[in-house]
Amino acid sequence: MVTELVHVGFNNFVAINRVIAIASPNSAPTKRAVQEGKSKGLLIDMTNGRKTKAVIIADSGHVIQTALAPETITGRLQTGRGPVIKLEQSDEKVEPEK
Repeated sequence: MVTELVHVGFNNFVAINRVIAIASPNSAPTKRAVQEGKSKGLLIDMTNGRKTKAVIIADSGHVIQTALAPETITGRLQTGRGPVIKLEQSDEKVEPEK
């Protein structure tokens, strides 16, 4: 199984196969989603104190705030350029060392 990660600023990455939506933070429904995520403990702030320019909704219910614009993130995905990382997971079980 391959997991693709996209860079969303400040050395933060998001697994693309888990993303449902990338939205602007200005609409009322997006603001409600952020508040709901915060109250449920599912809000992840990846802005490093900067202004939130995009809100990413994950299939796990997590709400992720980023300092990159939605157009920037989707542009990185569509063109295949930019920092997109592919991680491969093996089916082998790894035993913890004792």
